[in-house]
Amino acid sequence: MISSLKISGSWNLFTLTLVILFVLPVISLMVTAGSAEENVWEHLLSTVMPGYLENTFWLMLGVGSGTLLLGVSSGWLISMTEFPGRRVMEWALLLPLAFPGYIIAMVYVELLEYSGPVQSQLRLWFGWNSFQDYWFPPIASVGGAVTMLSLVLYPYVYLLARTAFLQQSAALLEVGRMLGKSLKNSFINVALPLARPAIAIGVSLALMETLADFGTMQLFAVQTFTTGIYNTWFGTYNAPAAAQLSLSLLMFFCVFIFLERYSRRKQRSHTKDSIMNVQPRYPLSGIRAITALVFCLLPVTFGFALPAGLLIQWALESWRNVMLDRFFSDAGNSLVLACVTAFIGVVLGILLAYGTRLSKRRRVHLAARIVSLGYAIPGPVVALGVLLPFAWFDRTIDAWFKESYGISTGYILSGTVFILIFAYLVRFLALAFGAAESGFGRITPQMEEASRSLGKTNLQTLKQVHVPLMRGSMLAAGLLVFVDVMKELPATLMLQPFNFSTLATRAYGYATEELLKEASLWCLTIVAVGLFPVLFLNRQLRETSPRHYKEI
Repeated sequence: MISSLKISGSWNLFTLTLVILFVLPVISLMVTAGSAEENVWEHLLSTVMPGYLENTFWLMLGVGSGTLLLGVSSGWLISMTEFPGRRVMEWALLLPLAFPGYIIAMVYVELLEYSGPVQSQLRLWFGWNSFQDYWFPPIASVGGAVTMLSLVLYPYVYLLARTAFLQQSAALLEVGRMLGKSLKNSFINVALPLARPAIAIGVSLALMETLADFGTMQLFAVQTFTTGIYNTWFGTYNAPAAAQLSLSLLMFFCVFIFLERYSRRKQRSHTKDSIMNVQPRYPLSGIRAITALVFCLLPVTFGFALPAGLLIQWALESWRNVMLDRFFSDAGNSLVLACVTAFIGVVLGILLAYGTRLSKRRRVHLAARIVSLGYAIPGPVVALGVLLPFAWFDRTIDAWFKESYGISTGYILSGTVFILIFAYLVRFLALAFGAAESGFGRITPQMEEASRSLGKTNLQTLKQVHVPLMRGSMLAAGLLVFVDVMKELPATLMLQPFNFSTLATRAYGYATEELLKEASLWCLTIVAVGLFPVLFLNRQLRETSPRHYKEI
């Protein structure tokens, strides 16, 4: 009994220690924000804050509306109708997820700017001589950012809406049909209200990604909280102002996290009562079938096919001018960071999930949930929150060594790969923890009891029983962390060591220098890596979706 308590206490101590480390960035932001000698908040409100709030409002309204329209409509068409090409569109609609927002923004800037091929061809066709002769919608604007983010974020809504529609009771739709409801009316009056919690989750996720986006906003010169944090830190080195902007952004995220969790509770209640394995599928023909196919093709074309095709074309045109040694160096740096972070993340995620499984204490479970919120924190906020305490530590050690021994230690941790990996873990450990927790959920307690009856300790049980059974979950967790590290931009920009670049930061650097074609090889590599979770998601959808359908 005493031994069991000691073991349980050790796991609790480990879990709580891990939580303290991962909430350190938020604590450092609070301390820094409160250390301002002048009224920074008043200065922010009178200068940049109104612009940030206005741009944020229009971005959220636009992206929310765009992802809602594309995601819900395509989810309904794929799950509840039958038309030529539906099976291909079922997985093709996921492809835009492979594109980070900043990469698709780079492509369309090159395509649609004044000197780009589209406007140049229009001037050639119509004999226009200058910009004063015609009007063309500006790509570098709030509207352009809304369009780009809607194209790459709508799959969040599509995934959840499609799943919700498939899990709805066929009897409810049959009743609607017997009452004379058309396909359109059945969708509006029956299916859509039932799927509302899932749709709310999808839109919330898309909006959180919008708030966290840095690359697209910076390239389009749209000032938001994320760009403001970056510019305030690197432009003026005003740590209190940057910290207060970070905390303001965190407040937005807290609201969305609450709404997402609330909707998720309602979603669990809905799916429990209404799931059914056989779903009606409405056959479409003629103009309706063509319209459905075209509607599904549009986001796939402009969100994946067109930008991917242009990147391939530009890479073939510019590969002779590309410094391949630089590319391989950046790819190697990205690969090492992603592999190390994925490995550590999977190990910590398993240990954290196992600790919560062993412990019956509420505070341990709460602590694990706090760690899992790290994924919702934007990259610039994490970067600044990590940088401040480590910079303080380095300065303190350096001052002590100067005073005691007359030597300078310089920056020991700041500006190193260590701090970069730590920031990645703060952001992406939640992915590994979630996958590990899901894997543990499929293992019955009887297996653990059998192992303990044979005299195995908790650690031996974890190693010999759980880990072999969780290889699939571990692989999924590692893959998700790996891909997100490869794509991460703002945290890497703010924390990367001197003369150290990754695929993402080099591509962004080329874009800021208007060398977009030279960046195509770097961008293609990131997109290719981003396809792995898309393929994984598609496989999971096929395994979990109902296998048999009936036509109405």
